[in-house]
Amino acid sequence: MSVAEKKTVSTRKATIAVLVDNEPGVLARVVGLFSGRGYNIDSLTVNEVDESAGLSRITIVTSGSEMVIAQIMAQLQRIVPVHRVCDFVMQGLHVERELALVKVASTGDKRVEALRIADIFRARVVDSTIGSFVFEITGSLEKISAFVDLMRPLGLVDVSRTGVAAISRGPEPI
Repeated sequence: MSVAEKKTVSTRKATIAVLVDNEPGVLARVVGLFSGRGYNIDSLTVNEVDESAGLSRITIVTSGSEMVIAQIMAQLQRIVPVHRVCDFVMQGLHVERELALVKVASTGDKRVEALRIADIFRARVVDSTIGSFVFEITGSLEKISAFVDLMRPLGLVDVSRTGVAAISRGPEPI
């Protein structure tokens, strides 16, 4: 594929939920699928979702052409301990959220401005010292990124983001 052809191929974001057996090595196999083929993972979260059945959900945010996303989905479904694979973006209505802890060190007017912006974004102060705040913020990727960008000139020190958690809307599971 030429450089001109690569530029015309449209890419899209995919939020993929993978329901797997909760056993050692499964995450490594899933991540290995991505790294072995040169696919990027923008966000990765994993947690046990059904203790009695021994199931975990891996939520992966990635991007690529329709062909690449379809290939990723097909390859994920072939991994033995995988029970279900779902692309929430293609499925339709879903809810995506991320949590971030944002540390800002400032004094004076910058400190007041940081609190004002946090209020607008509905971020909570979860730790405060004389010279810094730690804010907790949840929301879309775009909301959190906008908040972080506004905190940069006010003394942003550190950011810790959880990665995307996603779930389909309606009565059906993934």
